[in-house]
Amino acid sequence: MASSTETILNQSACLVPPGAPSVAEYHPPTWLHPDLETHAIVDYSPSEIVRRHSAEWSGLQVETVQVVRHTPFEYGFRAPCHLLIAAELAERYDGETFVEGLPRSTLRNFSGKLTFVPAGHVFHGSQRPRALTRTTYFYIDPRGPLADPALRFGEIEFKPRLFFFDRGLWETALKLKALVESPGSMSRQYAEALGIVLTHELVRINGEGALRGPVSRGGLASWQQKQVAAYIEEHVADDIPLATLAGLARLSPYHFSRSFKRSFGVPPHRYHGSRRIERAKQLLADRKRSVTAIALEIGFSETSTFTAAFHRLTGQTPSRYRRNLA
Repeated sequence: MASSTETILNQSACLVPPGAPSVAEYHPPTWLHPDLETHAIVDYSPSEIVRRHSAEWSGLQVETVQVVRHTPFEYGFRAPCHLLIAAELAERYDGETFVEGLPRSTLRNFSGKLTFVPAGHVFHGSQRPRALTRTTYFYIDPRGPLADPALRFGEIEFKPRLFFFDRGLWETALKLKALVESPGSMSRQYAEALGIVLTHELVRINGEGALRGPVSRGGLASWQQKQVAAYIEEHVADDIPLATLAGLARLSPYHFSRSFKRSFGVPPHRYHGSRRIERAKQLLADRKRSVTAIALEIGFSETSTFTAAFHRLTGQTPSRYRRNLA
């Protein structure tokens, strides 16, 4: 978060530092040259004007970036991964944005807009900010383990898109962003499930929405249900990756998630969460154990997170549940 001095700056009187290049004279930094090393994240110059937070799951990294000073800046990116950009707040007095394969844009207000940069494409821009920009970046491995094999996600030739809006994609992006801002002990499986949805949304807007190949309509076989359920019970306190559970059932994460919900009635992350709470109920019967100790024992890093999860599933706090035990 920006300091109080930074947040009360008069946006109509932004000052350009002496000697700073004008936005119209912007030239891509040397690291964007095709012969030079690519960068894995969007690079800002000057780097000290942004604050970054990120989380990484299988084949997906999500990064939130907050500009904290009203200073002209440049940014750029080129890497062998797809880049989805969700600009929550983005207003500039002047500047430009470029995605390889598309005309340059000098749009001044692109708040609430999405941009998609296919793997290997150059993305760069510059601006003199009118507002302190808030942006979320999604770095997607084209051949990551979360993509449904039937999509052949890594084989699709994606088209670049600049400053567009799609409600389904935007809502999925905001859900993933929320996991970066408020990480919880149950976030991994949920994030990976959202990653699966994200790949499907990208294929849909690219105009190749039809699945290739047969899609299973059934649930998990009996042996798959037993093996997965037993593993979750044994590792109930652990942060279990979706890919691990899918591997036990010998399915892709995408097909496993669909089949699991048909068999158990809920997604894997919710089932795992409910088993944690059931384990907590058993432990609460032992009055020698503190609520904090129980929270830690079943995989919650904070008592408040455990209390909220327990209340959500039972309608009671752990302490009240314990008092009501016979």
